[in-house]
Amino acid sequence: MARNVATEYRQGGAAEFFRLPYGALEQARTEERPDVDRLALAQALRQYHEELGTLDADVQGALKQLEHPRSRVVVTGQQAGVLSGPAYSVHKGADAALLARAMSTPDEPVVAVYWVASQDHDAAEVASTVLLDHGEQLHRLTLDLPQGVPVGRIPWRADWTAQVQALLEHFDAPAEYRMAVRARITAALGSGGSFADVFARLIHGLLAPAGLVVLDPLHPALAALMAPTLARELERPLASSEAIEAAAVRLEAAGYTPQLRRAPGATNVFLEEDDGQRRLLRFDGRTFTTDIRAYSRAELLSQLDADPTRLTPAAGLRPIVQDALLPTVAFVVGPGEIAYGAQLGEVYALHGLGQPLLWPRLSVTWLEPNVARLLRRLQASARQLQADPEGVLGRALATQRQAGALSSARLAALGDELTALTEEIAALDPTLVGAATRTRTRTVDRVAHLQRLAVRALARAEDERSGQLTRLKKHLLPLGEPQERQINFLTFLLKHGQAPLDLLLAQTPGAGVELVIP
Repeated sequence: MARNVATEYRQGGAAEFFRLPYGALEQARTEERPDVDRLALAQALRQYHEELGTLDADVQGALKQLEHPRSRVVVTGQQAGVLSGPAYSVHKGADAALLARAMSTPDEPVVAVYWVASQDHDAAEVASTVLLDHGEQLHRLTLDLPQGVPVGRIPWRADWTAQVQALLEHFDAPAEYRMAVRARITAALGSGGSFADVFARLIHGLLAPAGLVVLDPLHPALAALMAPTLARELERPLASSEAIEAAAVRLEAAGYTPQLRRAPGATNVFLEEDDGQRRLLRFDGRTFTTDIRAYSRAELLSQLDADPTRLTPAAGLRPIVQDALLPTVAFVVGPGEIAYGAQLGEVYALHGLGQPLLWPRLSVTWLEPNVARLLRRLQASARQLQADPEGVLGRALATQRQAGALSSARLAALGDELTALTEEIAALDPTLVGAATRTRTRTVDRVAHLQRLAVRALARAEDERSGQLTRLKKHLLPLGEPQERQINFLTFLLKHGQAPLDLLLAQTPGAGVELVIP
C-alpha cells in the first residue's frame, strides 16, 4: 500500500518534502520573507471590495492592518461552490481567521485572506451542493454552469436565483432561521456579478466579522500585481513542470503516490482565449501552443500587459503566485493541497521564494442533537461510524443482545485455545508445527470473517426495522462521503441559527473535532 504524504506530514514525517515541518508556527512567524508592496496590495483589495459591495468596517480594519510594514498573512482558499460549497470551504476560512488571530501582535499584525478560486474552470466540481433539512430530506441544488469557462467569468443568472429560492421554500427548518439565511443569500445575490462573486459575498458575510478578507485573483487590480510572477514563469516555461516531475519521482521512490504530474511540454500556465475557454499552454522550446493555435512569448507577454486576467496559473504554480503576492506566514490547506505542496518546494525556489508553513485545516463534523444521542447510545464517535457504519451499529446491537458469539473476547479465547492445542500437537510431533499453526490462523480468520458478516446482518435488519443506520448515514456519510465534504454549511444555520457559526469560531486552529450543536 502506498504511503500517504499528507497523513505522515501531520504526524511529523515526510520532512524531506517540505521546507518547514508540521506545526512550526514560531519558526514561520519569526523568519524573514521576501517583502511585498503592502500598500499596493491593500489598495487593490480595497478596490475589489468596493466593487463587490463588501467594503465594510470589517474589511477596512483588516486592510489597515495589512498596510503595516511588518504585517503577515494567513491564507487559505477554495473553489467557488454553490451557496458556499461543502462545509469544509467555510471551515478553512474559519481556521485562517482563528490562526491569524492567534499569531497576530500589535507590532506584527496577521491578517486572514481567503483566495477565491475564480480562475478555476472545472464546472462539474462546483456546480452542485447538498443540504439536509429537519425532515432528513437531502436537497441537492445543481446549477448548469458552462464547462471550460473560469467561474469568475460566469454571470449569475436569474433562473439560478429562482432555484435557490425554491430550495429555501421547501426546506424544513424554523422560519426565523430560514429568514436569516435568506437574508444572507439575498445580500450575496443582490449586487449581481459573477458566480464567484456570489460565493465571495457569502464567505465575506459569514467570516468577515472574524477578520477574514476575501480575494478574487481575477480582479484586474489584483491580477496586475500577479503579472510579474507569470511573466517570470514564461521566461523558463518548462522549469516548474520539470521540478514537479522530479519531485514526483522522489515521492514514488519513497513509496508515496504523487498528486501532480506534468506531461512533456506542458507548462503551468493557462490562457483564456478569445472564445472564453481556459486552456493549458504547451511549449516546444520555441513556440507556445494551446489546442487551437500557437503563440510567441512576445504575444503572451503583450496579452499579459494588456489584460493580466487572461493568463492564470495551473495547480502547480497557483500557490507560488499567491505567495509572491501576499506576505504569507502560513497556508491553511486540506490533505490534497498538502500532497501538492510536497512537490512544490523547487518551484518556489525558481521564483526566489521559500514555501510557507502548510497548516492542515480545521476539520469539523457537526452533530445535531438527535445524532449525538444516537452515537451515545451506540458508544461510538462520528469518525468511527463514518469508517464502519454497519460494524458500529451491529456491534452495539450484539452487545445489547449479549450475543457472545460475536464478541472480540470470544474470538480471542478461541485463538488462545487453538494456540494451546497447536503447542500440544508440536510437543508430540514437531513436524506438524507448521500445519497446525496455519490451521489456527485460517480458523481464527474465518471465524472473524463470519463474525463481521453476522454483525452487518444485525445492522441491516435493524435498519430495515427502524431506519437508524440510514438516518445516521444521511447526517454523517451523505452520498457515501464524510459530512464536511458534502453537506453545505448553511444547512446548520438554517436549522440552528447563529449557534453553529459562533461555535465554529470558538475552536482551536487546526483541530479535528466533533461538535454537538446545542
